[in-house]
Amino acid sequence: MQGGTQAEIAEAGGLTQAAIWGIEKRRVALGVEREMRLARALHVHPAVLLFPDWDVEREAERAG
Repeated sequence: MQGGTQAEIAEAGGLTQAAIWGIEKRRVALGVEREMRLARALHVHPAVLLFPDWDVEREAERAG
């Protein structure tokens, strides 16, 4: 569902469009429950929402 509208994502995640808007604008806290719902709606791992700028390849090189 990546790239869906706020309304589509909200419906898929069982959230309101207002909640999606608030999360995007950082006016509404994501919280664990919302994060899990949103991750399912977007078909991504919840960590993607918590760490959107995480560079997996760079971190693997550091650890290697």
